[in-house]
Amino acid sequence: MIVGLESWTLARPEIFLAAATALLLIYGVVRGEIATPFVSVATSAALLVTAALLFLPYREGPAFSSLFIVDRLTATMKVMVLVGSAIAILMSRAYFEQAKAWRFEYPILVALATLGMMLMISANDLMALYVGLELQSLALYVIASFQRDSIRSTEAGVKYFVLGSVASGMLLFGSSLIYGFCGGTAFVQISGALADGRATEIGVIIGLVFVVAGLAFKVSAVPFHMWTPDVYEGAPTPVTALFAVAPKIAALSLLVSVLMGPFKPLFAQWQQIIVVASVLSMALGAFAALRQQNIKRLMAYSSIGNVGYILLGVASGTEKGIQAVVFYLAIYLVMTLGVFATVLMMKRRNIMVEQVSDLAGLARSQPMMALGMLIFMFSLAGIPPLAGFWGKLYIFMAAVEAKLFIPAVLGVLASVVASYYYLRIVKVMYFDEPAEAIDRPAFGVNRVVALVAAFLIAVFSLVPQPLSVIAEAAARGLFP
Repeated sequence: MIVGLESWTLARPEIFLAAATALLLIYGVVRGEIATPFVSVATSAALLVTAALLFLPYREGPAFSSLFIVDRLTATMKVMVLVGSAIAILMSRAYFEQAKAWRFEYPILVALATLGMMLMISANDLMALYVGLELQSLALYVIASFQRDSIRSTEAGVKYFVLGSVASGMLLFGSSLIYGFCGGTAFVQISGALADGRATEIGVIIGLVFVVAGLAFKVSAVPFHMWTPDVYEGAPTPVTALFAVAPKIAALSLLVSVLMGPFKPLFAQWQQIIVVASVLSMALGAFAALRQQNIKRLMAYSSIGNVGYILLGVASGTEKGIQAVVFYLAIYLVMTLGVFATVLMMKRRNIMVEQVSDLAGLARSQPMMALGMLIFMFSLAGIPPLAGFWGKLYIFMAAVEAKLFIPAVLGVLASVVASYYYLRIVKVMYFDEPAEAIDRPAFGVNRVVALVAAFLIAVFSLVPQPLSVIAEAAARGLFP
């Protein structure tokens, strides 16, 4: 395979990130633990520079014999992943320093996982897809259990590894079936085979089911969600923040690319699977979170519910549906980072607290923190006119236009039920009597992230059009 200069140019962000990560790893090994502060800041900077390289200058097209592809959708998704990962690293320092677990390997692992996510997003071949997925997964397995002296963190890592390995096996088995019936693993070859009439082959459909099941695990869609609450609760809180945004955005982008690309001729078959997964995810996310007392576990079920809404946009199979997916993911990124930045500031006598009851009376002791949390909760609940409302509105409008009336109605009902546990947090903050006040947070990264996230939610609530235009441009590439 002869690789031209154009291929290397298209992959320059990934090449830069790989080279920067390798150099920072060498620096960390040579300098030891004293290198940790520099490596963490430099890694975050490298991730943000990588995001800039995606558009300076902007190029698109296939590369490396069509194993890799760049277009407006992949570039937009990569920016969200890179920004989410960079912020997650910066949010981690205070937590791990207090836990005496702050080591230079952590930002390096996050960068490697992010590199895997970028390869996933641009994958144009089932084998390239698998390589990116495994690079991401192997790094995330280690990150989940990074706090080695914590039984909960170790348990989270083991659960994630075991169930993730099963999901990878399912994806590989599905890929092998598709290869056998379509004669290739490249998306172009699969599209050609299906256009030639092989869409009726039952083996291709079974293979697609296994591939979708493997990807559904990565996005925490029901019934492949079982790892999510335990891993979110057990992993260190900054790691949970990372898991809630970057890997989820990457996997959802990959799911959209796979279903709307080579397997678009099988739309009638995979739409049924996605609709069922969407409805079940929305229902479980709404009802299972009602009695949760741990905020991280509650956010895990909230994440499952949000995936359900996003899958409803995917199931519509239309340009407006994919536009709604991109728009919702951008809003979800900001809301989730804001929530976890606030959770990371919750300390009592300098000890982290994670229970909903620990928020009691927060409005009196820390009014600005309570106001930020109120904005995030109202937005997650979809209360107008906040940004989360616009995200859900676009999703449901796309579903109705695609004649998915029953799933759209069920989604609205699930959103109403889910509003209860979001509003319960607001009620606890503003109306419950505090047992003991939360410590006043020091001015740091987490406070800045929470303030910026709250500001962005307010801006998106009042002026959603610019973000909608970006989402529209990203979705247009899938519908020439």
